[in-house]
Amino acid sequence: MSRVILLNKPFGVMSQFTGEPHQRTLAECGLPAGVYAAGRLDADSEGLLLLTDDGALQHQLADPRYKQAKTYLVQVEREPDDAALAGLRGRLDLGDFVTMPCEARRIDEPDWLWPRDPPVRFRKSVPTAWIEIRLREGKNRQVRRMTAKVGFPTLRLVRVAIGPWQLGALQPGEWREAIAEPPAPARRIVARRR
Repeated sequence: MSRVILLNKPFGVMSQFTGEPHQRTLAECGLPAGVYAAGRLDADSEGLLLLTDDGALQHQLADPRYKQAKTYLVQVEREPDDAALAGLRGRLDLGDFVTMPCEARRIDEPDWLWPRDPPVRFRKSVPTAWIEIRLREGKNRQVRRMTAKVGFPTLRLVRVAIGPWQLGALQPGEWREAIAEPPAPARRIVARRR
């Protein structure tokens, strides 16, 4: 049976086991041998990262064709208005690609969220707000690029869910095993000739 590990990846840690001498990696998290990240999360992002020992499952989890929804809590600079949220939900032209529609809504600051180390920069004259974004893509730095495009730069990014897997109460650097629930196969629509 495939192993699936849910890890709360800390801020500043690369989503790999090796790196340059000055880089923090997954090796510091005490994970079981033989598991590898299924997908990635930038070093300056935090939260849920899936790892598995099953190469086929790893490929499925990382493959955009399987479109596992990913949920992020995003702290942004300033307070986004309805127009900015509508912009996030729609198709945003980010230059090298156009985003697919997604879900985006304002939320209260999560009271259960651990303090980030190092802390997010604080500026007395600039308020911050939190947004929940749920999307089925995962291109390089996509969420950060989306919030910047609508005028509200990301200060903190925490992934809390991937498909059926939830971060739950895991603290930074903590992990637990989960039941492997492979993604449903991608459906291919074939036009029939008459």
